Amino acid sequence: MLNEMDLSVGQVAKRCGVRVSSLHFYEKKGLIKSLRNQGNQRRYHRDVIRRISVIKAAQKMGVSLQEIKHAFSYLPNERTPNKDDWAKLSESWHKQLTQRIHYLTDLRDSLNACIGCGCLSMKSCPIYNPEDNLGIDGVGSVILDKAFNDD
Repeated sequence: MLNEMDLSVGQVAKRCGVRVSSLHFYEKKGLIKSLRNQGNQRRYHRDVIRRISVIKAAQKMGVSLQEIKHAFSYLPNERTPNKDDWAKLSESWHKQLTQRIHYLTDLRDSLNACIGCGCLSMKSCPIYNPEDNLGIDGVGSVILDKAFNDD
């Protein structure tokens, strides 16, 4: 049901710092909902601002839209997350984010060394990965991935 406090697409986009196309994308993905006025224009309840803010915060932390949608699915009646909801959501993503931080740290620290990708183009590759022997252990950057999976 529409009311005078509802916001247009442009108002929400401006307030949230996103493009109108982002709002349409979020809506298409089922992350937010709009209503239509008599002129068939989209209108959003004000609480969509908080929902979009949670989406943006989660994305900044590296959480995928699919993971955000999954987390939102646990909210009763698809309501907007409140403070307690945000605490639960962020806690559930904490372990995942910690793993990503470790992975990125390992990646940063390994950029100048052999990561086991099989290219054998660096002087250290024949020491750590002679003849690309690590290729039998997996694909991609085997050394880096092993360090990530050991955490």
